[in-house]
Amino acid sequence: MGSEAGLQWTTGYVIEKSLSVDNVFIFLLIFSTFAVPAEYQHRVLFWGILGALVMRGALILVGAALLEAVHLIIYVFGAFLIITGLRFLKHNEEAPSLEKSKLIRLTRHFFQTTEGYEGQQFFTRRSGVLFVTPLFLVLLLIESTDLIFAVDSVPAIFAITRDPFIVFTSNVFAILGLRALYFVLSGFLSDLRYLKPALAAVLVFVGAKMMLVDIYHVAPLVSLAVIIGILSIAVAASLLVRRPESTHVPGEIPPEEAEEILQRADVPQE
Repeated sequence: MGSEAGLQWTTGYVIEKSLSVDNVFIFLLIFSTFAVPAEYQHRVLFWGILGALVMRGALILVGAALLEAVHLIIYVFGAFLIITGLRFLKHNEEAPSLEKSKLIRLTRHFFQTTEGYEGQQFFTRRSGVLFVTPLFLVLLLIESTDLIFAVDSVPAIFAITRDPFIVFTSNVFAILGLRALYFVLSGFLSDLRYLKPALAAVLVFVGAKMMLVDIYHVAPLVSLAVIIGILSIAVAASLLVRRPESTHVPGEIPPEEAEEILQRADVPQE
């Protein structure tokens, strides 16, 4: 299909992969909040990614049909991406709550839930009654949050190309590596303090590219270079200003903690 199609595919892949980092952060919050054992996380991510592929396919088909039928929808997508990018700068991620999720409440309305994890099982039977396990509820949270992120990333790739085949396959390859990306980055995300502003900049750039589509066409190679440049600068800056290593000596109580203990005990401080 030529080098231009190859550049469009690569740009779409890089956009989806970079935006997937935010998914990884949410997955990390969910697993830590609900104390999902490490040996069960692979199973949740496996089924979560399969569900994500189905949802992305549906969203891409709808998006392609809308762009084909109504050209002006591209301006709506562009404005949405710019607003989303600006919100990235303000929004602090929090792990979704089992109690606040309407999907979880609906599931609990139809199924009883076990008190704890039942190995890697999503369902179990007790006295002939079907129960769902907390692991299944975590899977539902993973799927619902991925759907929210897909609403951001799918329009972003349509800014690069209108070809549904390129959009879908670049999404598929990026998502298939999401589980590996999670285990690589799960212990490294806290050091990438400038990553979120970089993702915001990528969304704003892609949204602006969409808004200007009828005025100025940005070449695929330029788009790819800008996006990779933004991400590279963010990672390099994050590593350069990484938080200083703690000077705390193992076994020694930090001064601020010792002071708090003394105050609680009402012991005079010297």
